Amino acid sequence: METCILLAEDDAQIREIITDYFSEKSEGKIRIICAENGTDALDMLRNDEFDLILLDIMMPGIDGFSLCREIRAKSDVPVMFLTARAREEDLLYGYELGCDDYVIKPFSLAAVYAKCTALLKRANGTILIPELVCGAIRMNLRTLTVTANGEPVALAPKEFALLKYLLEHKNWVVSRDMLLDRI
Repeated sequence: METCILLAEDDAQIREIITDYFSEKSEGKIRIICAENGTDALDMLRNDEFDLILLDIMMPGIDGFSLCREIRAKSDVPVMFLTARAREEDLLYGYELGCDDYVIKPFSLAAVYAKCTALLKRANGTILIPELVCGAIRMNLRTLTVTANGEPVALAPKEFALLKYLLEHKNWVVSRDMLLDRI
């Protein structure tokens, strides 16, 4: 299951950079759906559900403040402003409307990604990536189930914790001492 983020931003270059960075950093587990203006974003919000919304303020059609107001009237989905408007009044107004974070351009992609993952973890009960996969083994972190080749596997709690740690650290060299410390 992937995480879906709506990015409402009128600058095509910013849309592309954020989309590429998030896709690479999340190894494809975060999908960004882009809207070029506030009107398109509002239409998308009426038809689809998103895990997080990134909004520019100064967009054609509906501005980001109005869009945030519309979102908050119907949903508690996390909202983060990504904007060039650096005045304190704008920042305070964004929080008054119900945004969860307010980031001023230019920004660090790494910092925005970290803020987004923190918001997503909080919104999803601390699970950003609900499934860990390695080959034929799948571990669902929401239902706490494991399958191998599509067949359920019964694991004791320590076995589950050990497998979870190994799946979270695939492609790492994990020593016996590390396992003993962590499990």
